[in-house]
Amino acid sequence: MLLRRTIIGGVLAAPALAQDAGFPSRPLRLVSPFNPGGAIDVLNRMLAERMAADLGQPVVVEARPGANTIVGAEIVAKAPPDGHAFMITTNSTHTNNPALYRELPYDAQRGFAPVTLLSMGTVLLLGPAGAPYADAPGFARWAKAQDRPVTYGSWGAGSGGHLYGETLRARHGLPLEHVPYRGEQPAILDMLAGRLDVTFCSPVGAKPQIAAGAARAIGMTGERRSAAMPEAPTFAEQGFEGLDMPLFVAAWAPAGTPAAAIARLRDALLRAAGDATVREQMLRQGQTPVLSTPEELAATVARDAPRWAALIRASGARVE
Repeated sequence: MLLRRTIIGGVLAAPALAQDAGFPSRPLRLVSPFNPGGAIDVLNRMLAERMAADLGQPVVVEARPGANTIVGAEIVAKAPPDGHAFMITTNSTHTNNPALYRELPYDAQRGFAPVTLLSMGTVLLLGPAGAPYADAPGFARWAKAQDRPVTYGSWGAGSGGHLYGETLRARHGLPLEHVPYRGEQPAILDMLAGRLDVTFCSPVGAKPQIAAGAARAIGMTGERRSAAMPEAPTFAEQGFEGLDMPLFVAAWAPAGTPAAAIARLRDALLRAAGDATVREQMLRQGQTPVLSTPEELAATVARDAPRWAALIRASGARVE
């Protein structure tokens, strides 16, 4: 059984710090494969600030979005393996992209050194407040009554949002057409402007629009309701199965990074994630803080990658 250490009440027992007098010897690069202002990018910047205080070196966040995290992942895979470059990304980098792309500029299995899991998360389907539906069954009836494809956005081809939409299309017969974006915020803005019907996004991205009365949550993915938005029912609660596959966020360094540097990065990340403000940010985003050893992260990918690949095959999802 895979065992994980989870932050409870914002308190995490501090691990013994890895001793490596030579690391870090200069500023670190935290590659964020997402648009600035997106949920994971915001989290990365909070973590970087706290890691810098722990490591005694600046941690510079580089937003390198594009191609469903492939752009940023390639940068890290090809960086010198000395611990001074790492990334925090979603599971798409390792579980989805290998099944969606014939060729990748990185080796998902051998190109990275696992550092730690950071969270398990959920996302929601967001629609305009003025739409003639208020929940998933109403959205399904409305979508099937249209004489055109109903467009839905996600933060990239092959992302969790893309595949959740493909599940609604293939398994539940909704006439959906995917529109990929370079992040969730551009998709939300297009949805609000009427250029897009609905979009998958994080709770933190959706909440301001819901609070302003401009949008409403149609359904939440995952096995259970999100602590970030407990009022939003899951798709499963509303009779729509198949959208309970978990998303996760994790940290990776280039393959070949010394074990001592990996341990030092992990220690700093665990301490940063134990900060009460960071934990609250995770919960607002719909993420449950979950920390692990490098071996547990590798085991999580080995377990989940075949499940995502099967979903990709069953849904007929293709990269545009």
